[in-house]
Amino acid sequence: MQDITTPLITNDIVVFGLIAATLGLIFWAASGPTPFLQRFFKIVPALLLCYFIPAIYNTAGVLDGTVTKVYNPIARDVLLPGALVLLTLSIDLPAIFKLGPKLLIVFCAGTFGIMAGAVVSFLLFSWIHPETVAGDTWAGMAALSGSWIGGGANMVAIREVFQVDATTFGQFAVVDVAVASLWMAVLLFLAGRAREIDARSGADTRALDELTAHVEAYQAQHARIPTLTDLMLIVGVGFGFVGLAHALAVPIANWFAANVSWASQFSLTSSYVWVVVLSTTFGLILSFTRARRLEGAGASRVGTLLLYFLIACIGMQMDLLSLLDRPWLFGLAVVWMLTHITCLWIAAKLTRAPLFYFAIGSQGNIGAAASAPVVAAAFHPSLAPVGVLLGTVGYATGTYLAYITGITLRALAGG
Repeated sequence: MQDITTPLITNDIVVFGLIAATLGLIFWAASGPTPFLQRFFKIVPALLLCYFIPAIYNTAGVLDGTVTKVYNPIARDVLLPGALVLLTLSIDLPAIFKLGPKLLIVFCAGTFGIMAGAVVSFLLFSWIHPETVAGDTWAGMAALSGSWIGGGANMVAIREVFQVDATTFGQFAVVDVAVASLWMAVLLFLAGRAREIDARSGADTRALDELTAHVEAYQAQHARIPTLTDLMLIVGVGFGFVGLAHALAVPIANWFAANVSWASQFSLTSSYVWVVVLSTTFGLILSFTRARRLEGAGASRVGTLLLYFLIACIGMQMDLLSLLDRPWLFGLAVVWMLTHITCLWIAAKLTRAPLFYFAIGSQGNIGAAASAPVVAAAFHPSLAPVGVLLGTVGYATGTYLAYITGITLRALAGG
């Protein structure tokens, strides 16, 4: 097997082409050109393959998804913000608010589940395998809680707060990618079966159905065959506002760093957080203007295309064999995640919330604004902005809540 430290493909343009060709092949196969493929894709969603096939490329050493610029900056800094603008400009914000308090309750239960899961997993492994939580493991867990409540910026902030050792931090970064990626794959798989699951659980889907029906009706009413001018406008609006978001993000982040003492606790000193916030804000503003008519020419379809490319780029960072050297740490994270899932399930059950609330309540925390809209769009493209909004809340609260989690873990460790 090829040494994964020396990937077969090191040219980023070739990696870009491979990912694009892979996505094209998957969607061609998913269109059902043969009876076998029709049966296969009834069982395995195309979205899941868009995630796992690039992960296989990375694991097998075909490419190194952690260093290629196809993800960072292309997918992360350009395609994701562009998708946020294009998916958000077509949304009916008042209709989203009609989803009601259930979504917020489930989301908060997910946040609580991450904080509680850190304590539960730490105490459990202190009993069954003390070596797993020995030393400064608690500090690595605090950093991981920052990522799982908020995002990467929160994780780095907590690393600086608790001075997490580089080796420990690196191990938990691997745990973060592996466990969170596997859970995201499960949610993408479940998204294709949402109707059946909601029907069996007796979930109240009326508000969600009304929102999707409203969006579909708007799309049908304004749909038209896009002209070259339409496509140029869609691309111009999407990436034009991405450029504006990047231009404003750095000075805004620098201003908060220089003038607001508590800004770093809420990730307001991270330029990337501001790129996400500004891209979403621009899209929301555009949704109240004539720019919303671009939806009739396929603005959300272009945005969804960008999201699928992002899914593949997230997948190609995952090493399916990366945790074999320290399986107990993987077990710790699995117990942690199961606690989070249990809290979500209880909240969803008590409120009779649909699967979408469960999924986005989780990814609004675990995946933040980077992957929450991906999971939301798997249910329906019109729901992507809901994921963005919850992911932004996670960014804002992640450092503060992770700090509380870290203090608790340090006390349990006797520090």
